[in-house]
Amino acid sequence: MAIFDLVRDDLVKVEAEIRLESVASVEAITTIGRYLHSSGGKRLRPILVLLSAKLFGAVTPGAIRMAAVVEMIHAATLVHDDVIDYAETRRGKPSTNALWGNHTSVLAGDWLYMQAFQLALAERKFAVLDLLIGLTQKMVEGELLQLERLGKIEISEADCMELVDHKTASLFSACARLGAIFGGADDSGVERLGEYAWNLGMAFQLVDDVLDFTADEGVLGKPVGSDLREGKVTLPLIYALERATAGERAEIAAVLADGHYDHVSFARVLELVRRYDGIQRAMERAESFRDKARSIIGEFAFSPYQRALATVTNLVTDRDH
Repeated sequence: MAIFDLVRDDLVKVEAEIRLESVASVEAITTIGRYLHSSGGKRLRPILVLLSAKLFGAVTPGAIRMAAVVEMIHAATLVHDDVIDYAETRRGKPSTNALWGNHTSVLAGDWLYMQAFQLALAERKFAVLDLLIGLTQKMVEGELLQLERLGKIEISEADCMELVDHKTASLFSACARLGAIFGGADDSGVERLGEYAWNLGMAFQLVDDVLDFTADEGVLGKPVGSDLREGKVTLPLIYALERATAGERAEIAAVLADGHYDHVSFARVLELVRRYDGIQRAMERAESFRDKARSIIGEFAFSPYQRALATVTNLVTDRDH
């Protein structure tokens, strides 16, 4: 992948930084940190930091550290998410809470958050700390909003967008802003690149919500239909529910109440979502955010890094996991 080639050497340094910074005085935390690190993932967020830095200048040691910081924050949120969702798998492997239990996992997630902030603090940049604190508060607010809405069928499109903004798009935006800051961008450049990445993040999460209905389970790395089983009503379902009959809404409500598909099958839910164009409309919404991101990055001067950031917009919507 050409995009990966542009940051390959830098990513090696980021991975080394994460390994180094995931060592704790308590063995359980170090073990969980290494387990999360070995689980892989797309590393899209560190790549965003690195490409954003290169768009304006060069990848400095500070940019490497920020790429590690965002991946550690992301890992911490995944650990907490899995505890809240009672998830048993993550990326095709047992989740941390399945292996180490909820208490240890929550504390390991807290430690990762604090370690990420300690790493960021070494830069002695108030703008960076301000950005990261605001981001973390927003992501925690997103978790609380999600908890408040679990199991509720009356979720609006606006509710969904608020949640996607808090839980995903805000982190994408922070990645681009951090990279831009360390690449030497002015305030206007930081702001505009942040808007690009915010739209990218919105598109990314909406595609995730679609894939929860349509993906191959082996490729996705977790059971399909997990969102509804966990009590989450996402955009494809929101659109379908707008047009569903009272009886069909009752079927969806039953899955939300049961927390399983024993009485109403996932195949039945998927059939309803497809019939009422929930998947198609959600993809169109994702594509509108993608197009906005593509438009914004098109304003920047052409370079291999500008082209890579434009190409990322396609990868976000054209994927199977």
